[in-house]
Amino acid sequence: MLKKTIIVIPTRLAATRLPRKPLADICGKPMIVRVWEKAVQADVGPVIVASGDQEIVDTIRSYGGEVILTDPALPTGTDRIKAAMDIYDPQGIYSHIINIQGDLPTLDPALVRQVLDPFKDPLVDIATLATPITDPHELTDMNVVKIALSLKEKESIGRALYFSRNLVPSGEGVHYHHIGLYAYTRYCLNRFITLPIDPLEKREGLEQIRALAHSMRIDVKVIETETPFGVDTPADLEKAIRIVTNELKT
Repeated sequence: MLKKTIIVIPTRLAATRLPRKPLADICGKPMIVRVWEKAVQADVGPVIVASGDQEIVDTIRSYGGEVILTDPALPTGTDRIKAAMDIYDPQGIYSHIINIQGDLPTLDPALVRQVLDPFKDPLVDIATLATPITDPHELTDMNVVKIALSLKEKESIGRALYFSRNLVPSGEGVHYHHIGLYAYTRYCLNRFITLPIDPLEKREGLEQIRALAHSMRIDVKVIETETPFGVDTPADLEKAIRIVTNELKT
């Protein structure tokens, strides 16, 4: 376990498919609070929420959480994380940052811990997760991001060569579903937000391609688990409520 790790949860109220979704009620608590609780349970370091909305700031504080109010005009969650870290840790004490999206209320805290495993190699800039695709529908689903992953036999950590919404690589063999949980070194985060958007990033709609285009190393821990899902629609919210309801019964 890395000693100087922090979790940052970027979130905002603006959403097209599910307005005000961070504050959507899930079994008596706002969704962003459910995500914050999962992050705290991971027990890898401090957890802060980064938001440009005062209403979210007030909500997290009412539950005893730490939250940073950031500029609401920031374009991406990565920019919001950088801004929050500049305020929370200007001395640069924390060397590694885990980015948890604010729409993952059913996230398994164990996954948060596992995303740090690739950093056992000091040359890694960014770490993330993947799981083998077992559902044939996912192979052609454009909402499922696939990884061209260089992975040696009997190993669980490999190097990402490319990400795509289309099926990669070609040919027979295992394909991998990318799990959008990231960790980065502080140096990598600071550098990443200064880089220009790559044409392939725009074409695929995948921010991580910018890192690859500028020679950053992304290593991937392969896990055998059900893929956590983000809440984007009312149907997703209903599914999350069912899952959390069952969790609370156990």
